[in-house]
Amino acid sequence: MSCNSCSTGKDGQPKGCKNNGTCGTDSCNKLTVFDWLANMSLPQGEEPFHGVEVRFKNGRKQYYKNTENLTLSIGDIVATQAQSGHDIGMVTLTGELVRIQMKRKNIDIDDQENVMKIYRKASQKDIDIWSEARDKEEPMKVKARQFAIDLKLKMKISDIEYQGDASKATFYYTAEERVDFRELIKLFAREFRTRIEMKQVGFRQEAARLGGIGSCGRELCCSTWLTDFRSVSTSAARYQQLSLNPLKLAGQCGKLKCCLNYELDTYLDALKAFPKNDTKLYTEKGTAVCQKTDIFKGHLWYAYEGEWMNWHVLTTDQVSEIIEKNKKKEKVASLEEYAAELIQDTKREFENVVGQDSLTRFDSPKRKNKRRNNKGKQRRRQKSQNNAKK
Repeated sequence: MSCNSCSTGKDGQPKGCKNNGTCGTDSCNKLTVFDWLANMSLPQGEEPFHGVEVRFKNGRKQYYKNTENLTLSIGDIVATQAQSGHDIGMVTLTGELVRIQMKRKNIDIDDQENVMKIYRKASQKDIDIWSEARDKEEPMKVKARQFAIDLKLKMKISDIEYQGDASKATFYYTAEERVDFRELIKLFAREFRTRIEMKQVGFRQEAARLGGIGSCGRELCCSTWLTDFRSVSTSAARYQQLSLNPLKLAGQCGKLKCCLNYELDTYLDALKAFPKNDTKLYTEKGTAVCQKTDIFKGHLWYAYEGEWMNWHVLTTDQVSEIIEKNKKKEKVASLEEYAAELIQDTKREFENVVGQDSLTRFDSPKRKNKRRNNKGKQRRRQKSQNNAKK
């Protein structure tokens, strides 16, 4: 699903198209959308939708109106209207799917303030100016960060994006407090000789723009497919019985990982069958308190007050039965009558497909003593045979 220029080189290393996310196939870009309505024809009398989705640097997308009735397809480089001048971007979606996307985001195509126009397909001169401006962004970022350090500003400049006509540069930064960067803008304008715009983004938005590899070994969700950021609380980790370790629960943005919300609904549905952890079980032997729950197996561990080291395993049905009896002011004899004996099968059978050694080969006891005993037995047999011959 990548362009032809993304093949490997002579030394086996990936070459990469080096187009910084602007290759013509739009198959190795972030937040790529598959147009599953592309092969379907419109009914007779229906005009095609004039809305077009255009992508800019690092997944920034906007919707434009094709007023000139240009024949556009995915991967075309177009010149779009901007507040001042024009911008250069790549078409990522056309047709009826754009209508659905705009409806989902509550964007009206007739809103002239939010939906601007597409001027034309970009010429070679436009593309040359655009590529030269993109090449300036990395050295500019190094200088801009040094200026912010010299002025002792508590901010981090994470990314710089030039406008397509190289008339304006947008500096994206993150800061925990309000920053007075008026002097910084003067230095930028004097050094870079262009119009400057400062835009503050959140830490999650910064991670989405820059991208990276998560602890799961895959690309960050926010930079590949996740478009909306929902709030994540520590209660999501508690429901899933995860250790509240900030180093493990935090992502590259420094906030709680978005993936904590993925399976939260499943855990909440499973916990409906479990009694509350603060519910005590009253028996004739004593009062038992819940110590641990296993959501996958449906087991709960209870211990008597004063005997915290002895845990008894019960199923959810058994606990519910005891709670119902307690509501009727009845006490069971003890938890031992209901305790489930879990037999843990320690043996695992692995198929030896490619001739690998067994994973349990180190678990078997050593045979040195047996060999010594066998040698001793052989010597004794020989001695007895020799004595018998004599």
